[in-house]
Amino acid sequence: MDATQNYIQENKQRFLDELFELLRIPSISADPVYVQDMLDTAQKTADFLKEAGADNVEICETAGYPVVYGEKIIDENLPTVLVYGHYDVQPPDPLDLWESGPFEPVIKKTDIHPEGAIFARGSADDKGQFFMHLKAFEAMMSAGELPCNVKFMIEGEEEVGSENLGDFVKNNREKLANDVILISDTSLVAKDVPSLCTGLRGLSYVEVKVKGPDLDLHSGLYGGAVPNPINVLCDMIGQLHDENGKITVKGFYDDVIELSDEERAEMAKVPFDLENYKKSIGIKDIQGEEGYVTMERNSIRPTLDVNGIWGGYIGEGAKTVIPSYAEAKISMRLVPGQDPEKITQLFCEHFESIAPDSVEVTTKPHHGGKGYVLPIDSKGYLAAKKAMTHTFGKEAIPFRSGGSIPIVALFEEELGSKSVLLGFGLDSDVIHSPNENFGVFNFYKGIETIPFFFKYFAEA
Repeated sequence: MDATQNYIQENKQRFLDELFELLRIPSISADPVYVQDMLDTAQKTADFLKEAGADNVEICETAGYPVVYGEKIIDENLPTVLVYGHYDVQPPDPLDLWESGPFEPVIKKTDIHPEGAIFARGSADDKGQFFMHLKAFEAMMSAGELPCNVKFMIEGEEEVGSENLGDFVKNNREKLANDVILISDTSLVAKDVPSLCTGLRGLSYVEVKVKGPDLDLHSGLYGGAVPNPINVLCDMIGQLHDENGKITVKGFYDDVIELSDEERAEMAKVPFDLENYKKSIGIKDIQGEEGYVTMERNSIRPTLDVNGIWGGYIGEGAKTVIPSYAEAKISMRLVPGQDPEKITQLFCEHFESIAPDSVEVTTKPHHGGKGYVLPIDSKGYLAAKKAMTHTFGKEAIPFRSGGSIPIVALFEEELGSKSVLLGFGLDSDVIHSPNENFGVFNFYKGIETIPFFFKYFAEA
């Protein structure tokens, strides 16, 4: 891989400039206002794939936003790696908290990244990370060192639940046939710690509504005599956890696969500083399910969190009303063994059962997905570990993430192959939040490491 690495070193600045072109396009899948920007990003991604040397590059239509596909089959007898990523990004709100424009990428030095970090929406999730694969592929192609076949599937709906990707995968099993799937949409445990995510949590997402009177009422004339939907909703939410931090939904834990003491001991080897953790996000203390430490609570245990809540008057000044309704968005992160459809049904039944007779409650399920575990004795994991160990100069370690990539479980069901989560982000990248950033070091380290994964996987 010497020629490949030399090519990377010689083209670093161009790689960064080209990434900035992608980051400037506001490809926000959640907002229909950005339809054309989404299509422009798909086209730009396809153009980069062609320029890198991919064949049969297509912008494949779906019922939603298109999937960008490309491939390079050098020998049918060699193994095939399918690279997955997504070109859509989260909305940038709240805009007033950004220190620079969310779609005006800039490099700034930080305490974690003294060499600079790329500040822009999508820099880490996932444009910067999937772009590493395009540039690593380009480098291997230019150097004549591509050791196995490669296919690319870059979608545009990951941030809204990949609603149409399932049908695309089911309808294109032969096109997408592979020996392993390679994904960079996760993080390292620390910048100087080569680490591989071997597990993801699943997801169940539900919207709830509590309705009281038919219209907003004067709080002086009606307060204390009629149900206040905001008060009721808050009380109901408060009942969803007990005093030990356990979720009270009946049957919620029935299918949870518990980790052994040995597995928990292995997890404990991952470097973690609780004081730095609290300081990094500005909290005074931690909380969570009793009997588990922080790194277990946010990875191997299921959770239930309110992601948004609204109702009544929230404008400037005062308006004394009893609101007609209150609503909330609730997400549940699930662990292996839990089925998202079952959990969603259990939640909806439980939530409706604890409502007082004075209000009407409705629940609206959104997207979900199953959890995922990659065996650490699989060829894909071992190749990734060897690649990271090579480029970092120290042994890579496994860990489990608290995040979700719902489509990963479907890949295994439909394509019969495991996914390797070769991520180079950091938790401090604040993805989904203002001032999202991705270290320049991490971006280049990913491009340097990916060719070695191809090399070691082909050898295996």
